Amino acid sequence: FQMDTSPESYLHLFPLDAIVYLTPDSENVLEDIDPNKVYILGGLVDESIHKKLTLQKAQEQSLQTARLPIREYMVKAANPRNYHSETLAINQVFDVLATYYATQSWPAALMAGVSSGKGYVLPD
Repeated sequence: FQMDTSPESYLHLFPLDAIVYLTPDSENVLEDIDPNKVYILGGLVDESIHKKLTLQKAQEQSLQTARLPIREYMVKAANPRNYHSETLAINQVFDVLATYYATQSWPAALMAGVSSGKGYVLPD
């Protein structure tokens, strides 16, 4: 994949209506990848999960938001800790998006990026 970097904010590089901020707290489900949109993978370098922090940031910037369709395609797996999380690392989100783009299959994409440690699996 080709990548460009810039010290400028994405808010100055792209029209606001073209930006979709991906956050697990969004009510909007990402159903397809639009090649005319710019997808921001919100990320925090922290040991703990800050609920709704990325959603609040996107809302403050008047951006569209979406979340990966984890609960639409996956089911909660029984596990001893009763742990289930839709929050993924940036590399996992990238793997999901890249696989979806190549296959047009959410089950294949989610299988590629959502580790079993998150407590979700594809249904049988």
